[in-house]
Amino acid sequence: MKCKSRFSTYEEVELLNLVVIKRNGTREDYDKSKIERGIKQAIKKRPVTQEKLAKLMGDIEYEIHSAEKGEMTSREIGKIILKKLKDFDEVAYVRFSSVYKSFGSIESFKKELDSFDK
Repeated sequence: MKCKSRFSTYEEVELLNLVVIKRNGTREDYDKSKIERGIKQAIKKRPVTQEKLAKLMGDIEYEIHSAEKGEMTSREIGKIILKKLKDFDEVAYVRFSSVYKSFGSIESFKKELDSFDK
């Protein structure tokens, strides 16, 4: 109060003891920064504010936390991210899914794009 400066705090869900099971079967501690890096890459050059990104990250973290599991597969986490991105930004969704789903052909990629029409 004396300095008359203003500051804000943000509360975050702390995911303790969550282990991620990778596709190759290895296990590692949950790392929010990995998800954030992937999403930032997907939204690169998109009209997304820091506030919208923070809300998206909060929504993703909330859903992961709501599962109330000690372990989750990277596939389960990826599905949560894709679900949130589909409503958030279609271009970011396609970018993220192209890496997450590892499309093997143009046809499989086209099939994913066609799912937006339904």
